[in-house]
Amino acid sequence: MGTGLALLASGLTPLAIPSPSDGVWNLGPIPIRGYALCIIAGIIAAVWIGEKRWQARGGRAGEVQDIAIWAVPFGLVGGRLYHVATDWRLYFGEGRNPVEALYVWNGGLGIWGAIPLGALGVYLACRRRGIRIAPVLDALAPGVLVAQALGRWGNWFNQELYGKPTDLPWGLEIDRANFPRNCDYPSGSGTCSIPEGTLFHPTFLYESLWCLAGFALILWLERRWRVGHGRVVALYVMVYTLGRGWIEYLRIDDVQLENVGGLRFNVWVSIVLFVAALAYYVWSSRRSPGREESVYRDGFGPEHDGDEDTDGDTDGDTGDDTAEDADRDEPDEAVTTTGDDAPAVERSSPGSSEKD
Repeated sequence: MGTGLALLASGLTPLAIPSPSDGVWNLGPIPIRGYALCIIAGIIAAVWIGEKRWQARGGRAGEVQDIAIWAVPFGLVGGRLYHVATDWRLYFGEGRNPVEALYVWNGGLGIWGAIPLGALGVYLACRRRGIRIAPVLDALAPGVLVAQALGRWGNWFNQELYGKPTDLPWGLEIDRANFPRNCDYPSGSGTCSIPEGTLFHPTFLYESLWCLAGFALILWLERRWRVGHGRVVALYVMVYTLGRGWIEYLRIDDVQLENVGGLRFNVWVSIVLFVAALAYYVWSSRRSPGREESVYRDGFGPEHDGDEDTDGDTDGDTGDDTAEDADRDEPDEAVTTTGDDAPAVERSSPGSSEKD
């Protein structure tokens, strides 16, 4: 680290990344938090990208926005639950305030809790609309990488989740108050002695750039091989975990599961999920090559819009049957006479049962 220390001593760190002096701005009585703005920007980007991709696959306009109403809250809850479960001492340890587990704006969303619960929200929304789950997840997955790329800048605002000390010229400046308190630095010392003015690996930036590169790679692979049947999701998992593994290894922030079999817990999670995603990709490619022909279940989709009433039934009856309709349904008719001797037709519609 000789060069880096010399630069620090001389004050010549032209590429060093400064950290914001404040991540919260007050608009009257309302606090505007940089972390929250980054998360919101990521959600908007993911929904916009997902909407465009979904329509390109043959989906209806606006459906991704409807799905997001379910997926986003589920994802936020899942992300927070994962963070609290893997770092529970921050909230339930001695001298801690359990209520702070609800303070999402202070940071702390675990992606491996957000993804499965967000996917559950997607499933529930799709089931109501007759949408096949694999195509919609494939449409959404690349946009999630962009959301993560933007969301990581929230860690920059909070001065958190940075890496180990570095002498690289693009090191990240961190306020002394936000230095780690429980670390092993210098390595093997059993102490956490970090001198004032130390620069750190900007792991938020590494992950942000990795996610954007992964987004471009997945789009290229998808267009080249017409990837479908959930394999875009598998590519997303492989790309993200491949980057998360080495980036997590660089981090020095205080975490409860720092040493699990010699690695951080999140590194193990990345390894397991990468292998699982790779196995699924190979299995799915052999079982269902190519891409789905339809993104909707049978009886649903834009071509059936005229057959679906507001209750989700598919009988197609609107109350304005023509004479041709009456003739076609004649076997199910029972003709009665009203008080004015006018024939009235009572029908039992063959398609009146609700679609699942």
